[in-house]
Amino acid sequence: MSSNEIVVVGGGLVGAAIAYGAARGGAAVTLLDQGDIAHRASRGNFGLVWLQSKGAGFRRYARWSRDAVDHWKPLARELLELTGIDVDLQQNGGFWLGVSEKEMVEREAMLSAINAADGRTPFQMLDQQELKARLPAIGPEVVGGSWCALDGHVNPLKSLHALHAGLKLRGGRICNGVDICEVGPLGKGKGFRAMSRNGRQWTGEKIVLAAGLSNDFLAPQLGLHAPVAANRGQVLITERLKKFLLCPTNKARQTAEGTVQLGFSVEDVGLDDGTTVSAIEWIARRAVATFPTLASAKLVRAWGALRVMTPDGSPIYQESAKYPGAFAATSHSGVSLAGSHAYEIGPWVAGIQPAPDSIEEFAGERFLDTHRTFGNAH
Repeated sequence: MSSNEIVVVGGGLVGAAIAYGAARGGAAVTLLDQGDIAHRASRGNFGLVWLQSKGAGFRRYARWSRDAVDHWKPLARELLELTGIDVDLQQNGGFWLGVSEKEMVEREAMLSAINAADGRTPFQMLDQQELKARLPAIGPEVVGGSWCALDGHVNPLKSLHALHAGLKLRGGRICNGVDICEVGPLGKGKGFRAMSRNGRQWTGEKIVLAAGLSNDFLAPQLGLHAPVAANRGQVLITERLKKFLLCPTNKARQTAEGTVQLGFSVEDVGLDDGTTVSAIEWIARRAVATFPTLASAKLVRAWGALRVMTPDGSPIYQESAKYPGAFAATSHSGVSLAGSHAYEIGPWVAGIQPAPDSIEEFAGERFLDTHRTFGNAH
């Protein structure tokens, strides 16, 4: 058993960013990481730092997402200076690609509604000719797209590595191979405990549940409501190619190394994070239709990973009313929101900064409202 100021359960991008943010403010933090056995979304993330389309029907989430993309450049610079790890951040814009006029009309309506809220989600709709002028490799099946100058991408694995390394350099501790099955209070004002399946136990004055899919059963143990479900996405990687994608798209992005990452499927298959021939074939066919130059590219790797989805696809951030000092944090946008998790959520749970304004709008109890309907399209 060991005692800490803050125990963060979950060592993926969400938990690591929050732990880093708390530690950089001087808090004593222990991060409990399940490790390679985890259904870690971080290892299968598409790597987009994405603003356009975030917050449709949820104004506070749109504003939260905009703040997050603004945080990314200072976070990447800080991690590079502290750890020497370059996360390959590029924020020179991004394209959503449409294959029908109906899609284009629906897209423009959605983006217009989001931007109307506060004018901070700029976008431009492009017809096929305008799109091809910016993306010469685009195929004829793409009828147009939307462009947001604030979008970008990073290397998600380097980002996770940098956050872990930064946490250690800030004085935090990481415990690997920890499978937490039980959490609870030690008594009023005495802090919290987290217990692993092999009987190890950690205690702390505060506890943050950032355990991805495990939040579904851990959160109720601390009086929190965090309904999450798995959604599988399969992704393909090509050999290294001559640079042809200067900006990421919603269907493909070219990494700093020159490989092209292709995705993604959306599958409700429980906790199966495997791959299927049918999905790989579908992703490959769509990629070639989108960018015909990929027809001769060799595929070198394919994998599946599980997204952590709430009923509306938006995050949950909440301190327990029943057990103050216990927090839940869940989001499928662990890359896009990493800056806000480090610079706003981490300092909040550590008591270094006040709660972000209107944070109560992200409470999990919103899903108990029988007058609301939810769709988690992302």
